[in-house]
Amino acid sequence: MVYASLSFPLSPPFTLKNTKWFSPSYFSEFPNKFNFRPSPTILSYCFQERSIGAVNTASITNNPGECSNSPDLPQRDLPPLVSALKASAVQNAASFHFPGHNRGRAAPASLTQLIGIRPYLHDLPELPELDNLFCPQGPILEAQKEAAKLFGSSQTWFLVGGTTCGIQAAIMATCSPGDYLILPRNCHLSAISSMVLSGAVPKYIVPDYKNDWDIPGGITPLQVLNAIKELELEGKKLGAVFITSPTYHGICSNLREISELCHSRKIPLIVDEAHGAHLGFNSEMPRSALQQGADLAVQSTHKVLSSLTQSSMLHMSGDIIDKDKISRCLQTLQTTSPSYLLLASLDAARAQLSESPDILFNKTIELANEAKCSLKRIPGISVLENSSFPNFPAVDPLRLTVGFWELGLSGYEADEILYKDFGIVCELVGSKSITCALNLGTCREHVQRLLSGIKHLASTCSSFQQPKNRLLTEHAPFDDTIMKLIPRDAFFASKRKVTVKESLGKVSGELICPYPPGIPVLIPGEVITERAVEYLLHVRSKGADISGASDPLLSSILVCDVQ
Repeated sequence: MVYASLSFPLSPPFTLKNTKWFSPSYFSEFPNKFNFRPSPTILSYCFQERSIGAVNTASITNNPGECSNSPDLPQRDLPPLVSALKASAVQNAASFHFPGHNRGRAAPASLTQLIGIRPYLHDLPELPELDNLFCPQGPILEAQKEAAKLFGSSQTWFLVGGTTCGIQAAIMATCSPGDYLILPRNCHLSAISSMVLSGAVPKYIVPDYKNDWDIPGGITPLQVLNAIKELELEGKKLGAVFITSPTYHGICSNLREISELCHSRKIPLIVDEAHGAHLGFNSEMPRSALQQGADLAVQSTHKVLSSLTQSSMLHMSGDIIDKDKISRCLQTLQTTSPSYLLLASLDAARAQLSESPDILFNKTIELANEAKCSLKRIPGISVLENSSFPNFPAVDPLRLTVGFWELGLSGYEADEILYKDFGIVCELVGSKSITCALNLGTCREHVQRLLSGIKHLASTCSSFQQPKNRLLTEHAPFDDTIMKLIPRDAFFASKRKVTVKESLGKVSGELICPYPPGIPVLIPGEVITERAVEYLLHVRSKGADISGASDPLLSSILVCDVQ
């Protein structure tokens, strides 16, 4: 919203005198508004409808109030941005501003039946009293300062474009066109789009893939050192080092040693900490990226903490990186019409954590530890632990990754059975395992249902057998790639479609990856290999969703027209 510099008093004349339109009767044109009956959720699974089968619904709790780990916290003042949003929403204002639902007066009935009217009352634009995300001087600034204090940063920015937006800003602020960026080859696709935006040249590190889980590990300090030395010998300019820690499966890299290595050469360290906003707040958790010396850490506050989906934070520490450049990049990338519900949810999640940061996750960690102990006693079931990846210091205790290969089941097959027969929805499905993310809302009843479902799989799987030798995944599907064009040049190159068979040896014109976890197998500018294509076809046949491909069936691939 754009407003003039004229100042109008928003207090006494705008106090709430007529509350009629706030009452339920005002919205009587929305039938059944307060009698919502949820309908069955229909989820997409490999383009097929899937539904929960004959689950004993008597034992299923869907009421958040009946399934909560959140401790009763003392009543205190509302967080600054939440308070400002509440005060603005209750004003008896004659509103002639956006959005068009006009504080709920024109809210679509179909959605109010689902979520009620209150979200619309608080879905306000950038009014003067709510501050401005790009030039915060009021409640947003105060909320960001409180977040910086809690997470230990010198400055924190609120993000409404998810961690993707923060990663793009971090890389754009540290890498000019032609600068090299050291990063893991299994990075999130947002890092690839960042190189398209910035013109940075990738120097990939291939993570360790030789394990029986068919998942990548983290990045070691030695790998980073070797990459730096190679660029130094070639006389290349290095913009930054980018590390994903923890990974989607919770595997943490040794960020302390990597940061010391980077800082000895005055190289900024950026950490994609999307899955680690909760780290460092409990003695049983790994230390956070900032606690280990990272210069920039981007966190998805909505993943394990409790903000709304799409809301994230970008934290900065030290003085290697220009904070004003970060702000300019964010202003380029973020919407000029940010959702104040998303922003307020970040402030609220910070306040929730700050009430008792040392003990807030105690119950969740206890449930996770109990689940792992129970699972390890089930024949044919594997549980990912620190010992599974001995080269890395820690695994997030709130990630529960369960392997089924000794039962003769893929992760996709196990996930389908657990969903249909037990109503279990996991976070991530892989070729050999599933990963469940525990959080503050995880309750014992749901954990027990997960254990029951996995015990059922183990007891009924007819193909169960103990193999003499575990089948190891020897290579990543992308460890033999050759880069012909940098991502930016490939993005803007002319392209054409060819069959999968014809694509071998040509330069990929699109970014293709199974999603989740959003780790690219083909990146624009890389030569298409037989191994990469076979891997994509294999995981698709097992039920994986293929993201980014112009042809999701993978009968054709977009290639660059280059000699």
